[in-house]
Amino acid sequence: MSENYYSETALTPKNEFDVSLRPPDFEEFCGQAKVKERLMLMVEAAKQRGDALDHVLLCGPPGLGKTTLAHILSRAFGGTIHCTSGPQIEKAGDLAGILTNLQHGDFLFIDEIHRLHPAIEEYLYPAMEDYKLDIIIDQGPNARSITLTLPKFTLVGATTRAGMLTAPLRSRFGMTNRLDYYLPEELVVIILRSAKLLGAEVTAEGALEVATRSRGTPRVANNLLRWVRDYAQVRADNRVTREVADLALGMLDIDQDGLDEMDKRILEALIYKFGGGPVGLNSLAVAVGEDEATLEDVYEPYLILQGFIKRTHRGRVALPAAYTKVGAPLPRDCQTDLF
Repeated sequence: MSENYYSETALTPKNEFDVSLRPPDFEEFCGQAKVKERLMLMVEAAKQRGDALDHVLLCGPPGLGKTTLAHILSRAFGGTIHCTSGPQIEKAGDLAGILTNLQHGDFLFIDEIHRLHPAIEEYLYPAMEDYKLDIIIDQGPNARSITLTLPKFTLVGATTRAGMLTAPLRSRFGMTNRLDYYLPEELVVIILRSAKLLGAEVTAEGALEVATRSRGTPRVANNLLRWVRDYAQVRADNRVTREVADLALGMLDIDQDGLDEMDKRILEALIYKFGGGPVGLNSLAVAVGEDEATLEDVYEPYLILQGFIKRTHRGRVALPAAYTKVGAPLPRDCQTDLF
């Protein structure tokens, strides 16, 4: 079994989930109202039937609460959660070891499930559908298959790239939920709750300032809150106001739109080096010195969401808001079909 596999109950005396800023239940989980309502209904229905919860797929950008919801699901249902990730399951024996240690009603959480090896996926199909595991023992003429019966469990898969999941695996999930970016008002609630847990004094205006620069992502909001708390501790008598938050985030080069230094480098490269585009992802990645996958998964979604760039069949194109952001004049042909 992989060394990077763990069960929540194994983290004692007080597990990592408890001491983090993650909300422990649905009541404290803010945002994703539709997803939360569906999951709560699933849990209640399964508990009334006395049956295991159906398999759930959570997809969306990083930091929106996929792992948190998986833990909340297991707690609401009353089962033990066992956690691993796609890249950590290197061979079928790793998966077999995890599955055979599950009890009835347990939850298996696989993060980055789209990175599972195709051969490993084949073992998951009968486990998810029929709660059986087919293991091949030995090799060559002596090879034989043994079928093990598994207790009813719930697989919760999380992925940032749902499109990379194979169709057979995706179809075996009873429910697919996509998590969206959070509104500033929702992030304010999250920040004030986190500030209370951290023992930081944050005003409503200070929380809103952090929220508007958090790219609609709770993880980013909590990370920025920790920095703002440290800044206030050293330079502002431990009190985070709007002005203090503005100064603290200014030190990180995070502007009013939540763009950091790399975001601005992407926009500047797109406009000054490639004339506003269209330009291919590979060329843009080389120009800013960043990995293609990081550019596509981390930076582009927010820039597209905020209307700074767009993807076309010919490549990435800068929109008028990008020219305004970097202080560049709009090209004469800004009214063409590119815009």
